Amino acid sequence: MAATPPVCDFGWKAVDASLIGTDGQVHSILAQAGRRGLVVAFICNHCPYVKAVIKRIVRDARDLREFGVGFVAINSNDDTAYPADSYENMQRFARENAFPFHYLHDADQSVARTYGAACTPDFFGINGGGELQYRGRLDASRKEEGSPDMRRDLFEAMKQVANAGQGPREQIASIGCSIKWRESA
Repeated sequence: MAATPPVCDFGWKAVDASLIGTDGQVHSILAQAGRRGLVVAFICNHCPYVKAVIKRIVRDARDLREFGVGFVAINSNDDTAYPADSYENMQRFARENAFPFHYLHDADQSVARTYGAACTPDFFGINGGGELQYRGRLDASRKEEGSPDMRRDLFEAMKQVANAGQGPREQIASIGCSIKWRESA
């Protein structure tokens, strides 16, 4: 089922946590930040919305480095009910897509709850001061691959954040599959 996250809560302070990455090491979320910002992306392995845009997510993560913006991806889905989102499948997905960023496993879903993540993909653009400045879409595509010349909403917003410390006031929410919550959570 498709879900849409709420609009950006400008100034919300990003919360840190340490999670295991697909490289087998534990990583701090906020340690992934560049000097001018960080994108925290909630994704998963099986979502058709994520699969349709994963190459562009990887491209934007690489391109944002030039602007001092780091990138980290987190999978918070219930991998018991959705085995395609298991840690082992996360490792495979990261390898197959040559992730230039850490892909972290939020096994207890506490990070997704803290951030208020609603869907995959769900992007949180943080400025150099650790404040939320973007909570929007990657681009105008949905479950389709989209044209290569499509406006890069996340990329353009994070360039603005890197340069001015503030995100655009007009943002279009991401859309994707809802986070798969554990029943006991």
